[in-house]
Amino acid sequence: MADKRYITTSIAYVNAQPHIGYALELVQADCLARWYRLKGYDTWFLTGTDEHGSKIAQVAANEGIEPQAVADRNSELFAALKPILNLSNDDFIRTSDQARHFPGAQKLWQQLVATGDIYKDKYVGLYCVGCEAFVTEKDLIEGRCPIHKSEPEHIEEENYFFRLSKYSDRIAQLIESKELEIIPAGRGKEILNVVKSGLTDISFSRPKSKLPWGVPVPDDPDQTMYVWCDALSNYISAIGYGQDDKHPSLPPISKGRRNGVGYVKNEAEFNKWWPADLHCIGKDILRFHAAIWPGMLLSAGLPLPKAILVHGFITSEGQKMSKSIGNVVDPTEAMKRYGTDVVRYYLLREIPTTDDGDFAWARFDDLYNNELANNLGNLLSRVVQMAKKFSGGAVPKVTDEPAPATETTIANYEQHLAKCELQKAVIAVNQYISELNALVDAEKPWELAKQNDQERLDKVLYQLLEGLRIVALLLAPFLPATAEKISATLGLYGLSMITNWSEEAVWGKLPAETKLGEAPILFPKEH
Repeated sequence: MADKRYITTSIAYVNAQPHIGYALELVQADCLARWYRLKGYDTWFLTGTDEHGSKIAQVAANEGIEPQAVADRNSELFAALKPILNLSNDDFIRTSDQARHFPGAQKLWQQLVATGDIYKDKYVGLYCVGCEAFVTEKDLIEGRCPIHKSEPEHIEEENYFFRLSKYSDRIAQLIESKELEIIPAGRGKEILNVVKSGLTDISFSRPKSKLPWGVPVPDDPDQTMYVWCDALSNYISAIGYGQDDKHPSLPPISKGRRNGVGYVKNEAEFNKWWPADLHCIGKDILRFHAAIWPGMLLSAGLPLPKAILVHGFITSEGQKMSKSIGNVVDPTEAMKRYGTDVVRYYLLREIPTTDDGDFAWARFDDLYNNELANNLGNLLSRVVQMAKKFSGGAVPKVTDEPAPATETTIANYEQHLAKCELQKAVIAVNQYISELNALVDAEKPWELAKQNDQERLDKVLYQLLEGLRIVALLLAPFLPATAEKISATLGLYGLSMITNWSEEAVWGKLPAETKLGEAPILFPKEH
Protein backbone atom coordinates (compact mmCIF):
# COMPACT_ATOMS: atom_id res chain seq x y z
CA MET A 1 0.00 0.00 0.00
CA ALA A 2 1.52 3.28 -1.12
CA ASP A 3 -0.39 5.33 1.44
CA LYS A 4 0.77 3.52 4.59
CA ARG A 5 3.92 3.48 6.67
CA TYR A 6 4.71 0.81 9.26
CA ILE A 7 7.76 1.70 11.37
CA THR A 8 9.25 -0.24 14.28
CA THR A 9 12.06 -0.04 16.80
CA SER A 10 13.82 -3.08 18.14
CA ILE A 11 12.21 -4.37 21.32
CA ALA A 12 14.24 -3.76 24.47
CA TYR A 13 15.33 -6.66 26.66
CA VAL A 14 13.98 -6.02 30.15
CA ASN A 15 16.97 -7.19 32.16
CA ALA A 16 18.22 -3.62 32.63
CA GLN A 17 16.82 -0.10 32.92
CA PRO A 18 16.43 2.07 29.79
CA HIS A 19 19.55 4.02 28.81
CA ILE A 20 20.17 6.96 26.54
CA GLY A 21 21.23 4.74 23.63
CA TYR A 22 17.79 3.16 23.42
CA ALA A 23 16.22 6.59 23.85
CA LEU A 24 18.08 7.61 20.68
CA GLU A 25 16.46 4.78 18.73
CA LEU A 26 13.00 5.63 20.05
CA VAL A 27 13.35 9.32 19.23
CA GLN A 28 14.69 8.62 15.74
CA ALA A 29 11.75 6.34 14.98
CA ASP A 30 9.30 8.79 16.51
CA CYS A 31 10.68 11.64 14.39
CA LEU A 32 10.20 9.61 11.22
CA ALA A 33 6.72 8.46 12.26
CA ARG A 34 5.68 12.07 12.85
CA TRP A 35 7.15 13.01 9.47
CA TYR A 36 5.17 10.26 7.74
CA ARG A 37 1.97 11.54 9.38
CA LEU A 38 2.74 15.09 8.26
CA LYS A 39 3.07 13.71 4.75
CA GLY A 40 -0.39 12.19 5.01
CA TYR A 41 0.60 8.53 5.29
CA ASP A 42 -1.56 6.18 7.35
CA THR A 43 1.16 5.39 9.89
CA TRP A 44 1.60 2.69 12.53
CA PHE A 45 4.54 3.02 14.93
CA LEU A 46 5.44 0.01 17.09
CA THR A 47 7.82 -0.44 19.98
CA GLY A 48 7.86 -2.85 22.91
CA THR A 49 9.82 -5.22 25.11
CA ASP A 50 11.53 -8.61 24.82
CA GLU A 51 10.66 -10.37 28.09
CA HIS A 52 11.74 -14.01 27.92
CA GLY A 53 15.01 -15.77 28.63
CA SER A 54 17.00 -17.33 31.43
CA LYS A 55 18.14 -13.98 32.86
CA ILE A 56 14.58 -13.00 33.72
CA ALA A 57 13.88 -16.46 35.14
CA GLN A 58 17.02 -16.22 37.30
CA VAL A 59 16.10 -12.79 38.66
CA ALA A 60 12.64 -14.09 39.52
CA ALA A 61 14.08 -17.16 41.28
CA ASN A 62 16.46 -15.00 43.32
CA GLU A 63 13.57 -12.77 44.42
CA GLY A 64 11.16 -15.63 45.04
CA ILE A 65 8.59 -14.34 42.55
CA GLU A 66 7.23 -15.43 39.17
CA PRO A 67 9.06 -14.43 35.95
CA GLN A 68 5.91 -12.66 34.79
CA ALA A 69 6.13 -10.33 37.79
CA VAL A 70 9.69 -9.39 36.86
CA ALA A 71 8.67 -8.85 33.23
CA ASP A 72 5.71 -6.69 34.28
CA ARG A 73 7.84 -4.54 36.55
CA ASN A 74 10.69 -4.00 34.12
CA SER A 75 8.56 -3.59 31.02
CA GLU A 76 6.78 -0.67 32.70
CA LEU A 77 10.07 1.26 32.78
CA PHE A 78 10.19 1.14 28.99
CA ALA A 79 6.49 1.83 28.50
CA ALA A 80 6.95 4.91 30.71
CA LEU A 81 9.32 6.41 28.14
CA LYS A 82 6.33 7.32 25.99
CA PRO A 83 5.35 10.43 27.99
CA ILE A 84 8.94 11.08 29.10
CA LEU A 85 10.21 11.33 25.50
CA ASN A 86 6.86 12.50 24.06
CA LEU A 87 6.69 9.48 21.76
CA SER A 88 3.82 8.97 19.34
CA ASN A 89 3.97 5.16 19.16
CA ASP A 90 0.60 3.63 18.34
CA ASP A 91 1.38 0.33 20.00
CA PHE A 92 3.61 -1.35 22.58
CA ILE A 93 4.05 -5.09 22.20
CA ARG A 94 5.21 -7.39 25.01
CA THR A 95 6.52 -10.84 24.15
CA SER A 96 5.08 -12.29 27.37
CA ASP A 97 1.58 -11.37 26.18
CA GLN A 98 0.04 -14.77 25.54
CA ALA A 99 -3.03 -13.34 23.79
CA ARG A 100 -1.22 -11.01 21.42
CA HIS A 101 2.25 -12.45 20.85
CA PHE A 102 2.23 -16.22 21.39
CA PRO A 103 -0.15 -17.06 18.51
CA GLY A 104 1.98 -15.19 15.96
CA ALA A 105 5.29 -16.62 17.17
CA GLN A 106 3.91 -20.15 17.15
CA LYS A 107 2.29 -19.76 13.74
CA LEU A 108 5.58 -18.56 12.29
CA TRP A 109 7.34 -21.59 13.79
CA GLN A 110 4.75 -23.87 12.21
CA GLN A 111 5.25 -22.20 8.83
CA LEU A 112 8.98 -22.88 9.03
CA VAL A 113 8.24 -26.51 9.94
CA ALA A 114 5.86 -26.83 6.98
CA THR A 115 8.57 -25.55 4.63
CA GLY A 116 10.95 -28.18 5.97
CA ASP A 117 13.34 -25.65 7.47
CA ILE A 118 13.13 -26.76 11.11
CA TYR A 119 14.98 -29.89 12.18
CA LYS A 120 16.23 -31.39 15.43
CA ASP A 121 19.91 -31.90 16.11
CA LYS A 122 22.45 -31.85 18.91
CA TYR A 123 24.16 -28.53 19.57
CA VAL A 124 27.75 -28.74 20.74
CA GLY A 125 29.44 -25.42 21.27
CA LEU A 126 29.78 -22.25 23.29
CA TYR A 127 27.12 -20.24 25.06
CA CYS A 128 27.55 -16.80 26.66
CA VAL A 129 25.27 -16.54 29.68
CA GLY A 130 25.61 -12.73 29.79
CA CYS A 131 24.55 -12.34 26.15
CA GLU A 132 22.10 -15.25 26.35
CA ALA A 133 23.48 -16.22 22.96
CA PHE A 134 25.36 -19.04 21.25
CA VAL A 135 28.80 -17.82 20.19
CA THR A 136 31.72 -19.07 18.13
CA GLU A 137 35.44 -18.81 18.73
CA LYS A 138 35.68 -15.90 16.27
CA ASP A 139 33.18 -13.94 18.37
CA LEU A 140 35.58 -14.03 21.33
CA ILE A 141 38.65 -12.02 22.25
CA GLU A 142 41.31 -14.13 23.95
CA GLY A 143 38.62 -16.70 24.67
CA ARG A 144 36.30 -14.25 26.41
CA CYS A 145 33.11 -12.46 25.47
CA PRO A 146 34.13 -8.92 24.40
CA ILE A 147 31.05 -7.49 26.13
CA HIS A 148 30.95 -9.38 29.44
CA LYS A 149 34.68 -10.25 29.67
CA SER A 150 33.79 -13.79 30.73
CA GLU A 151 34.48 -17.19 29.25
CA PRO A 152 31.44 -18.82 27.60
CA GLU A 153 30.07 -22.14 28.74
CA HIS A 154 30.65 -25.28 26.70
CA ILE A 155 27.28 -26.95 26.26
CA GLU A 156 25.84 -30.03 24.59
CA GLU A 157 22.07 -30.20 24.16
CA GLU A 158 19.42 -31.30 21.70
CA ASN A 159 17.72 -28.33 20.03
CA TYR A 160 15.69 -27.47 16.98
CA PHE A 161 17.63 -25.72 14.23
CA PHE A 162 16.58 -23.39 11.40
CA ARG A 163 18.06 -23.89 7.91
CA LEU A 164 19.32 -20.34 7.54
CA SER A 165 22.13 -21.54 5.24
CA LYS A 166 19.49 -22.34 2.61
CA TYR A 167 18.75 -18.64 2.12
CA SER A 168 22.23 -17.07 1.92
CA ASP A 169 22.17 -16.42 -1.83
CA ARG A 170 18.62 -15.05 -1.88
CA ILE A 171 19.27 -12.69 1.05
CA ALA A 172 22.44 -11.43 -0.64
CA GLN A 173 20.49 -10.72 -3.85
CA LEU A 174 17.82 -8.80 -1.93
CA ILE A 175 20.39 -6.63 -0.16
CA GLU A 176 22.40 -6.00 -3.34
CA SER A 177 19.29 -5.00 -5.29
CA LYS A 178 18.13 -2.83 -2.36
CA GLU A 179 14.81 -4.64 -2.26
CA LEU A 180 15.94 -4.85 1.36
CA GLU A 181 17.65 -1.49 1.78
CA ILE A 182 20.18 -1.09 4.58
CA ILE A 183 20.74 2.51 5.71
CA PRO A 184 23.53 3.63 5.66
CA ALA A 185 25.02 1.90 2.62
CA GLY A 186 28.19 1.09 4.56
CA ARG A 187 26.23 -1.14 6.91
CA GLY A 188 24.70 -2.82 3.86
CA LYS A 189 28.15 -3.70 2.54
CA GLU A 190 29.15 -4.94 5.97
CA ILE A 191 26.26 -7.38 6.31
CA LEU A 192 26.48 -8.35 2.64
CA ASN A 193 30.03 -9.61 3.23
CA VAL A 194 28.76 -11.71 6.13
CA VAL A 195 25.90 -13.17 4.08
CA LYS A 196 28.08 -13.87 1.04
CA SER A 197 30.57 -15.74 3.21
CA GLY A 198 27.76 -18.23 3.84
CA LEU A 199 25.22 -18.22 6.64
CA THR A 200 25.09 -21.23 8.93
CA ASP A 201 22.05 -22.92 10.42
CA ILE A 202 21.14 -21.56 13.83
CA SER A 203 19.80 -23.05 17.03
CA PHE A 204 16.13 -22.13 17.29
CA SER A 205 15.16 -23.65 20.66
CA ARG A 206 16.55 -24.82 23.98
CA PRO A 207 15.37 -27.53 26.35
CA LYS A 208 12.71 -26.27 28.72
CA SER A 209 14.92 -27.40 31.59
CA LYS A 210 17.53 -24.84 30.47
CA LEU A 211 15.15 -22.14 29.22
CA PRO A 212 11.91 -22.41 31.21
CA TRP A 213 10.61 -18.90 30.60
CA GLY A 214 9.49 -18.38 27.01
CA VAL A 215 7.13 -19.37 24.21
CA PRO A 216 6.59 -23.16 24.08
CA VAL A 217 7.58 -24.89 20.85
CA PRO A 218 4.39 -26.13 19.12
CA ASP A 219 3.90 -29.88 19.52
CA ASP A 220 6.97 -30.24 21.77
CA PRO A 221 6.38 -29.00 25.33
CA ASP A 222 9.90 -30.04 26.36
CA GLN A 223 11.41 -27.29 24.16
CA THR A 224 11.19 -23.49 24.44
CA MET A 225 11.63 -21.13 21.51
CA TYR A 226 15.00 -19.45 21.49
CA VAL A 227 15.19 -15.71 20.89
CA TRP A 228 14.88 -15.63 17.09
CA CYS A 229 11.38 -16.94 16.49
CA ASP A 230 10.19 -15.35 19.72
CA ALA A 231 11.61 -11.82 19.73
CA LEU A 232 11.84 -11.14 16.00
CA SER A 233 8.29 -12.25 15.37
CA ASN A 234 7.00 -9.32 17.45
CA TYR A 235 6.96 -7.20 14.29
CA ILE A 236 4.21 -9.38 12.82
CA SER A 237 2.47 -10.70 15.94
CA ALA A 238 1.77 -7.12 17.05
CA ILE A 239 -0.21 -6.37 13.91
CA GLY A 240 -2.33 -9.52 13.96
CA TYR A 241 -0.27 -12.34 12.45
CA GLY A 242 -1.54 -15.62 13.89
CA GLN A 243 -4.88 -14.19 14.97
CA ASP A 244 -8.21 -15.11 13.41
CA ASP A 245 -11.11 -12.86 12.50
CA LYS A 246 -12.83 -13.16 15.88
CA HIS A 247 -11.02 -10.00 16.96
CA PRO A 248 -12.58 -6.81 15.60
CA SER A 249 -10.37 -4.77 13.31
CA LEU A 250 -9.13 -1.41 14.48
CA PRO A 251 -11.18 1.66 13.57
CA PRO A 252 -9.75 3.70 10.70
CA ILE A 253 -7.37 6.54 11.45
CA SER A 254 -8.84 9.93 10.62
CA LYS A 255 -6.39 12.51 11.92
CA GLY A 256 -3.84 12.53 14.66
CA ARG A 257 -3.07 9.13 16.06
CA ARG A 258 -4.63 6.44 18.16
CA ASN A 259 -3.17 4.43 20.97
CA GLY A 260 -3.57 0.75 20.18
CA VAL A 261 -1.56 -0.52 23.15
CA GLY A 262 -2.83 -3.93 24.21
CA TYR A 263 -5.30 -4.26 21.35
CA VAL A 264 -5.49 -7.74 19.81
CA LYS A 265 -5.49 -7.25 16.05
CA ASN A 266 -6.51 -9.72 13.36
CA GLU A 267 -5.16 -11.00 10.06
CA ALA A 268 -6.83 -8.15 8.18
CA GLU A 269 -4.71 -5.69 10.14
CA PHE A 270 -1.62 -7.77 9.40
CA ASN A 271 -2.34 -7.73 5.68
CA LYS A 272 -2.84 -3.97 5.81
CA TRP A 273 0.42 -3.09 7.55
CA TRP A 274 2.94 -5.76 6.54
CA PRO A 275 5.60 -5.51 5.22
CA ALA A 276 7.28 -3.05 7.54
CA ASP A 277 8.45 0.04 5.72
CA LEU A 278 11.28 0.66 8.19
CA HIS A 279 12.92 -1.21 11.07
CA CYS A 280 15.01 1.12 13.30
CA ILE A 281 17.76 -0.81 15.09
CA GLY A 282 21.24 -0.52 16.60
CA LYS A 283 24.33 -1.69 14.76
CA ASP A 284 24.90 -4.56 17.21
CA ILE A 285 21.78 -6.41 16.03
CA LEU A 286 22.14 -5.81 12.30
CA ARG A 287 22.92 -9.50 11.62
CA PHE A 288 19.72 -10.57 13.37
CA HIS A 289 17.57 -8.20 11.30
CA ALA A 290 19.33 -8.34 7.93
CA ALA A 291 20.21 -12.05 7.81
CA ILE A 292 18.23 -14.19 10.28
CA TRP A 293 14.93 -12.28 10.05
CA PRO A 294 14.90 -12.21 6.22
CA GLY A 295 15.68 -15.93 6.18
CA MET A 296 12.73 -16.65 8.45
CA LEU A 297 10.39 -14.52 6.33
CA LEU A 298 11.54 -16.13 3.09
CA SER A 299 10.95 -19.57 4.59
CA ALA A 300 7.47 -18.57 5.76
CA GLY A 301 6.60 -17.05 2.38
CA LEU A 302 6.12 -13.57 3.86
CA PRO A 303 7.27 -10.25 2.35
CA LEU A 304 10.48 -8.76 3.68
CA PRO A 305 10.71 -5.31 5.31
CA LYS A 306 11.55 -2.58 2.82
CA ALA A 307 14.36 -0.89 4.75
CA ILE A 308 16.45 -1.09 7.93
CA LEU A 309 17.83 2.09 9.51
CA VAL A 310 20.93 1.34 11.59
CA HIS A 311 22.18 3.73 14.26
CA GLY A 312 25.44 3.64 16.16
CA PHE A 313 26.33 3.72 19.84
CA ILE A 314 26.44 6.63 22.26
CA THR A 315 29.47 7.10 24.47
CA SER A 316 29.34 9.16 27.66
CA GLU A 317 31.90 11.95 27.97
CA GLY A 318 34.06 10.09 25.44
CA GLN A 319 33.91 6.72 27.22
CA LYS A 320 31.79 3.63 26.73
CA MET A 321 28.88 3.70 29.17
CA SER A 322 29.54 1.42 32.12
CA LYS A 323 27.84 0.93 35.48
CA SER A 324 31.23 0.36 37.10
CA ILE A 325 32.57 3.67 35.77
CA GLY A 326 29.32 5.36 36.76
CA ASN A 327 28.78 7.17 33.46
CA VAL A 328 25.54 5.55 32.31
CA VAL A 329 23.14 8.32 31.25
CA ASP A 330 19.55 7.85 32.37
CA PRO A 331 17.18 9.56 29.89
CA THR A 332 14.80 10.37 32.76
CA GLU A 333 17.53 12.36 34.52
CA ALA A 334 18.24 14.29 31.33
CA MET A 335 14.54 15.14 30.94
CA LYS A 336 14.33 16.50 34.49
CA ARG A 337 17.40 18.64 33.91
CA TYR A 338 16.52 20.08 30.50
CA GLY A 339 13.04 19.06 29.42
CA THR A 340 11.88 16.60 26.80
CA ASP A 341 12.33 18.65 23.64
CA VAL A 342 15.86 19.64 24.60
CA VAL A 343 16.87 16.01 25.02
CA ARG A 344 15.19 15.15 21.71
CA TYR A 345 17.11 18.01 20.08
CA TYR A 346 20.43 16.79 21.44
CA LEU A 347 19.86 13.23 20.30
CA LEU A 348 18.71 14.22 16.81
CA ARG A 349 21.05 17.19 16.31
CA GLU A 350 24.28 16.12 18.01
CA ILE A 351 24.35 12.35 17.46
CA PRO A 352 24.99 11.38 13.81
CA THR A 353 21.91 9.52 12.61
CA THR A 354 23.81 6.42 11.46
CA ASP A 355 27.10 6.69 13.31
CA ASP A 356 28.45 6.74 16.85
CA GLY A 357 28.14 9.90 18.93
CA ASP A 358 28.91 11.24 22.38
CA PHE A 359 26.73 12.45 25.22
CA ALA A 360 28.43 15.27 27.12
CA TRP A 361 26.76 17.66 29.55
CA ALA A 362 29.00 20.56 28.49
CA ARG A 363 27.93 20.13 24.87
CA PHE A 364 24.34 19.89 26.06
CA ASP A 365 24.70 23.30 27.73
CA ASP A 366 26.28 24.73 24.59
CA LEU A 367 23.48 23.59 22.27
CA TYR A 368 20.82 24.66 24.76
CA ASN A 369 22.15 28.18 25.15
CA ASN A 370 23.36 28.91 21.62
CA GLU A 371 21.00 27.09 19.27
CA LEU A 372 17.82 26.80 21.32
CA ALA A 373 17.71 29.74 23.74
CA ASN A 374 19.65 32.34 21.73
CA ASN A 375 18.84 31.37 18.15
CA LEU A 376 15.28 30.01 18.31
CA GLY A 377 13.89 31.29 21.60
CA ASN A 378 15.22 34.81 21.12
CA LEU A 379 13.92 34.94 17.54
CA LEU A 380 10.35 34.13 18.57
CA SER A 381 10.45 36.60 21.46
CA ARG A 382 11.75 39.62 19.57
CA VAL A 383 9.71 39.06 16.42
CA VAL A 384 6.44 38.84 18.37
CA GLN A 385 7.40 41.89 20.45
CA MET A 386 8.09 43.90 17.28
CA ALA A 387 4.81 42.74 15.72
CA LYS A 388 2.91 43.83 18.82
CA LYS A 389 4.67 47.21 18.79
CA PHE A 390 4.64 47.97 15.08
CA SER A 391 1.67 45.96 13.76
CA GLY A 392 -0.91 46.13 16.53
CA GLY A 393 -0.26 42.58 17.67
CA ALA A 394 -1.61 41.11 14.44
CA VAL A 395 -0.13 39.60 11.28
CA PRO A 396 0.33 42.31 8.61
CA LYS A 397 -0.70 41.84 5.01
CA VAL A 398 0.74 38.87 3.17
CA THR A 399 3.85 39.39 1.08
CA ASP A 400 4.60 37.04 -1.81
CA GLU A 401 8.36 37.37 -1.36
CA PRO A 402 9.61 34.57 0.93
CA ALA A 403 12.18 35.14 3.64
CA PRO A 404 15.73 34.29 2.51
CA ALA A 405 16.52 30.57 2.12
CA THR A 406 12.91 29.45 2.69
CA GLU A 407 12.46 27.44 -0.48
CA THR A 408 15.93 25.88 -0.43
CA THR A 409 15.54 24.96 3.25
CA ILE A 410 12.23 23.18 2.64
CA ALA A 411 13.65 21.32 -0.37
CA ASN A 412 16.81 20.24 1.48
CA TYR A 413 14.79 19.24 4.53
CA GLU A 414 12.53 17.01 2.43
CA GLN A 415 15.50 15.38 0.71
CA HIS A 416 17.24 14.67 4.00
CA LEU A 417 14.18 13.09 5.59
CA ALA A 418 13.50 11.00 2.49
CA LYS A 419 16.95 9.47 3.10
CA CYS A 420 16.47 9.25 6.91
CA GLU A 421 19.19 11.88 7.41
CA LEU A 422 17.70 13.30 10.58
CA GLN A 423 20.76 15.17 11.79
CA LYS A 424 21.18 16.96 8.46
CA ALA A 425 17.49 17.90 8.42
CA VAL A 426 17.54 19.48 11.88
CA ILE A 427 20.79 21.32 11.12
CA ALA A 428 19.08 22.76 8.03
CA VAL A 429 16.26 24.06 10.25
CA ASN A 430 18.75 25.65 12.63
CA GLN A 431 20.47 27.36 9.71
CA TYR A 432 17.12 28.72 8.53
CA ILE A 433 16.45 30.12 12.00
CA SER A 434 19.83 31.86 11.75
CA GLU A 435 18.75 33.32 8.39
CA LEU A 436 15.64 34.78 10.02
CA ASN A 437 17.74 36.30 12.80
CA ALA A 438 20.05 37.74 10.16
CA LEU A 439 17.02 39.26 8.41
CA VAL A 440 16.10 41.09 11.63
CA ASP A 441 19.62 42.44 11.97
CA ALA A 442 19.81 43.48 8.32
CA GLU A 443 16.38 45.15 8.02
CA LYS A 444 16.17 46.61 11.55
CA PRO A 445 12.37 46.90 11.79
CA TRP A 446 12.71 49.49 14.58
CA GLU A 447 14.56 51.75 12.15
CA LEU A 448 11.87 51.24 9.49
CA ALA A 449 9.29 52.30 12.09
CA LYS A 450 11.21 55.48 12.84
CA GLN A 451 11.32 56.20 9.10
CA ASN A 452 7.55 55.62 8.80
CA ASP A 453 8.26 53.09 6.06
CA GLN A 454 5.18 51.03 6.91
CA GLU A 455 5.07 49.13 3.63
CA ARG A 456 8.58 47.76 4.00
CA LEU A 457 8.06 47.24 7.73
CA ASP A 458 4.95 45.16 7.08
CA LYS A 459 6.82 43.12 4.48
CA VAL A 460 9.69 42.32 6.86
CA LEU A 461 7.37 41.52 9.77
CA TYR A 462 5.34 39.16 7.60
CA GLN A 463 8.50 37.45 6.35
CA LEU A 464 9.59 36.89 9.95
CA LEU A 465 6.21 35.71 11.23
CA GLU A 466 5.57 33.42 8.27
CA GLY A 467 9.16 32.23 8.58
CA LEU A 468 8.38 31.23 12.16
CA ARG A 469 5.34 29.30 10.95
CA ILE A 470 7.61 27.42 8.56
CA VAL A 471 10.05 26.81 11.44
CA ALA A 472 7.24 25.32 13.55
CA LEU A 473 6.22 23.04 10.70
CA LEU A 474 9.80 21.88 10.13
CA LEU A 475 10.37 21.30 13.83
CA ALA A 476 7.12 19.37 14.34
CA PRO A 477 8.70 15.88 13.93
CA PHE A 478 11.76 16.82 16.00
CA LEU A 479 10.50 19.09 18.80
CA PRO A 480 6.73 18.58 18.79
CA ALA A 481 5.95 20.50 22.00
CA THR A 482 8.10 23.48 21.00
CA ALA A 483 6.59 23.51 17.52
CA GLU A 484 3.09 23.62 19.02
CA LYS A 485 4.06 26.57 21.26
CA ILE A 486 5.42 28.54 18.30
CA SER A 487 2.35 27.76 16.22
CA ALA A 488 -0.03 28.77 19.04
CA THR A 489 1.86 32.05 19.53
CA LEU A 490 1.19 32.80 15.86
CA GLY A 491 -2.53 32.26 16.46
CA LEU A 492 -2.53 28.82 14.82
CA TYR A 493 -3.55 25.59 16.55
CA GLY A 494 -3.63 21.86 15.87
CA LEU A 495 -0.17 21.58 14.30
CA SER A 496 0.00 17.90 15.31
CA MET A 497 -3.19 17.24 13.32
CA ILE A 498 -1.72 18.39 10.01
CA THR A 499 -1.50 15.61 7.41
CA ASN A 500 -1.16 17.71 4.25
CA TRP A 501 2.51 18.64 4.16
CA SER A 502 2.51 19.66 0.50
CA GLU A 503 -0.19 22.26 1.18
CA GLU A 504 1.39 23.59 4.37
CA ALA A 505 5.06 23.70 3.31
CA VAL A 506 4.51 26.64 0.96
CA TRP A 507 4.92 30.35 1.52
CA GLY A 508 2.03 32.60 2.53
CA LYS A 509 -0.18 30.30 4.64
CA LEU A 510 -0.22 32.59 7.71
CA PRO A 511 -3.39 34.68 7.30
CA ALA A 512 -3.20 38.48 7.54
CA GLU A 513 -4.78 40.04 10.64
CA THR A 514 -4.33 36.87 12.71
CA LYS A 515 -4.02 37.96 16.35
CA LEU A 516 -0.76 36.97 17.96
CA GLY A 517 -0.45 35.47 21.42
CA GLU A 518 2.14 36.21 24.07
CA ALA A 519 5.49 34.68 23.19
CA PRO A 520 6.48 32.08 25.80
CA ILE A 521 10.05 31.77 27.02
CA LEU A 522 10.81 28.61 25.10
CA PHE A 523 14.16 27.91 26.73
CA PRO A 524 14.85 29.77 30.00
CA LYS A 525 18.48 30.81 30.37
CA GLU A 526 19.27 28.93 33.52
CA HIS A 527 21.62 26.28 32.14
